[in-house]
Amino acid sequence: MGGDAKKVFTLTEVSQHSSSNDCWLIIEGKVYDVTRFMEDHPGGDEVLLSSTAKDATDDFEGIGHSNTAKAMMDEFYVGDIDTATIPKKRKYTPPKQPYYNQDKTPHFIVKLLQFLIPILILGVAVGIRIYTKSQ
Repeated sequence: MGGDAKKVFTLTEVSQHSSSNDCWLIIEGKVYDVTRFMEDHPGGDEVLLSSTAKDATDDFEGIGHSNTAKAMMDEFYVGDIDTATIPKKRKYTPPKQPYYNQDKTPHFIVKLLQFLIPILILGVAVGIRIYTKSQ
């Protein structure tokens, strides 16, 4: 191995570094040893610990880190992640829920009431406004 060869880690290897004394994160395909940054992290060390043993890219990007924070990452870089060892994300699709109608009111009546009740309230409000303005 030459001096420029990048170390490639598996998710299992990175997952072994998930304590406050030894903390590694995976962000955008790169592995960072943030152990010495734990005390200085503005969000606290709990945030970093909760992002171990997984791809923390969404966690990192979702918080809106500054360009300065992104530039600091270079000093913590230890290698790349073998992306084949990270499980593919699956989009959560909630199961189809049947329409719940406790009192068994026909569906079209429920929809009609959802439309008419706001119209009725608006009509009453306009009527009160006109009545109080004319006095």
